Amino acid sequence: MAESREWAPPASGIPVPAGWPASAATHMALNGVGGFDWDLDRDRVHLDAQALRVLDVLPEEFDGGPRAMLSRLAPDEAAAVDRTVKQALAEGHASWGVYSRLTRRDGCRGWIRLRGRVVRDDAGRAGRVIGVVIDATDELAQAAACLREEEDRPTESNLVVEVTASLARAVTVRDVTAALTGNRRMDRLGIASLFLGQVEGGRVHVVSDAKETSWVPELQYTRIDDDYPMSEVVRTLTPRFITSPEEFARRYPGLWPHIEPLGPSAAAYLPLIAQGKPIGALGLLYRHKSTFSPQERDLLIALGGSIAQSLQRAMLFDQEHDIAQGLQTAMLPRTIPDVPGAGIAVRYRSARLARDIGGDWYDVVAVPGGKVAVVIGDVQGHDTHAAAVMGQLRIALRAYAAEGHPPASVMARASAFLHELDTDRFATCLYAQADPATGATLVVRAGHIDPLVRQADGSVRVLPTSGGLPLGLSAQFGLPEYPVTAAELAPGETLLMFSDGLVERPGADLDDGVRLLAGALRDGPSGLQNLADHLTTVMGEPATEDDMALLLLRREGDVAQPPARRRHQHVAPGDPRALAEARAMVRDAMAEWDMSDRADEAELAADELITNALVHTDGGAVLTLRLLPDPDPDPDPASVTAPAAAPAHDDAGPTRRVRVEVHDLAANWPRRRRPGDDELSGRGLLLVDRLADAWGVEPHGSGKSVWCEFHGPLRPSDTPAG
Repeated sequence: MAESREWAPPASGIPVPAGWPASAATHMALNGVGGFDWDLDRDRVHLDAQALRVLDVLPEEFDGGPRAMLSRLAPDEAAAVDRTVKQALAEGHASWGVYSRLTRRDGCRGWIRLRGRVVRDDAGRAGRVIGVVIDATDELAQAAACLREEEDRPTESNLVVEVTASLARAVTVRDVTAALTGNRRMDRLGIASLFLGQVEGGRVHVVSDAKETSWVPELQYTRIDDDYPMSEVVRTLTPRFITSPEEFARRYPGLWPHIEPLGPSAAAYLPLIAQGKPIGALGLLYRHKSTFSPQERDLLIALGGSIAQSLQRAMLFDQEHDIAQGLQTAMLPRTIPDVPGAGIAVRYRSARLARDIGGDWYDVVAVPGGKVAVVIGDVQGHDTHAAAVMGQLRIALRAYAAEGHPPASVMARASAFLHELDTDRFATCLYAQADPATGATLVVRAGHIDPLVRQADGSVRVLPTSGGLPLGLSAQFGLPEYPVTAAELAPGETLLMFSDGLVERPGADLDDGVRLLAGALRDGPSGLQNLADHLTTVMGEPATEDDMALLLLRREGDVAQPPARRRHQHVAPGDPRALAEARAMVRDAMAEWDMSDRADEAELAADELITNALVHTDGGAVLTLRLLPDPDPDPDPASVTAPAAAPAHDDAGPTRRVRVEVHDLAANWPRRRRPGDDELSGRGLLLVDRLADAWGVEPHGSGKSVWCEFHGPLRPSDTPAG
């Protein structure tokens, strides 16, 4: 590093050269070199005038002794010089040299260099030391600066390499800013603050700064014709390097009051140019820096070129992503209907790649009878065609649900609709119809992932559902039937339906993603909207290349109130003991629930339903008794096969219900018929029709459930307060 000083008149006592060439004394005096002659025999030292100035010793203070020559040195420094001289003399060296620190009379500290030549006689005995004393303060500072420059040069080169590698992976403008502000080498290089500006409509918009303490709101938007360094480099396409606070304040008086609190000593502003046009600017503020070497300037300009290319690519990506996301969002429901007795939260996240418009969707439809249908679906593919198919399929499925078709019929019709479209795409779908009043829920799955249920106590379980082929394929292969899984949501329980983009990760098993989602659902907040945000945040990192949708359905009500009480009994074929135990369970339950007056009827009806299941189907049957707190105001017309006559024993007051269900694995549904007088069978459903207040058949998983209900007066304890 070359040393450069401003001109100053020679110090007092230094002769000005009159002739040419100058004398040796003039050479030494003008370059801060003094001479000494040390007589070892007499232990006396002679110092010339320049040596006295370098050692900062006044002529009247110097008595000619070696100790006086080193009076400005600390005792340990003077002792080190003495040891060096004695070692050179004892070991027969021809010369010696040493650097030492001294403190001048004004309190400033500096360095001197002593170098002497030992003069010996013919016998080799040392008699004199003739040498020079040099002011080495600038020399050592210059050497240290050179060493630092050599050390910083690979560090700066590594910074450019690391940032360039990070920018190669950057996709969005946020990724570009993270690549710049997240590199720790910037702190080690003394970069106190970093500002990235983006040209937007004749203005420079600062989109990122390296540290929160560096944020200057007044500089977030500046016009290109303003007198600011970012605006200037965008106008001129020329870098600007500032090497002192005074220069900063002089060049940019309007900016300096905002920048001064950051404490910069130097700054570099670089235009970001892509395809010959300025797209932004980069500002770097330094501390403890006062110059930029040519190598540093070249490295920073190269860094600006890499940033410009990445920023242009990221800006194009963000524009495409906004267009894609806007198109996708326009095809989703704008509002979610309010459903009495239920809370609903939905979320959608677009794919990470801008052009990948996904086919995921959700929907919420109010259906007749106070029920609600919720849907999650995913059309195959990630393009505009998938989004278009999704929009058509969502509208069709919504129409079928709103017309009141049963869940299996809704899915079958939607599959036929998709098959008739001029497309080769199929779609997975999960459809659930819930009654918030009772919690009764019917779920149909078409090639989709099983839903999860978060129970009132916070535990999470998978809700296994029987599934059919994806929509479009079932109609194509002539398999339009979709099995229906019956479930019940207790008050406070939450059903989670989601698309595979929420749980799929490249190179990871799908079950691992479902387990991660279950943990997030279990540990999430209680509020429904906050829970949806929590799931999106946890499962959104790392972001995937697929879009995702999720839907939360919670049955509201008093969680402290116990759900409908149930009893189960499995009856195997050919097991008379199990049939007897089932009858006993019916009688005990009716007595426990204060329905003893209907116990005989319930026991006989249960016996008939179990017998029909064992006789007309393969395998056993499952008997379920449920105490329901209040009557169903509007039975599902799609599931009731034969309404029973109004019983004479019912009064007009409030009632409670006991439902008897027999579940088997057969798909054929029972028929009520009128047998002849000589026939021995066919009277089971007639008997159930006479005994029960209502009966019907519902799809249940891979089979069906035949049920009947018995009503009784509502107990005072069952009546809610108020």
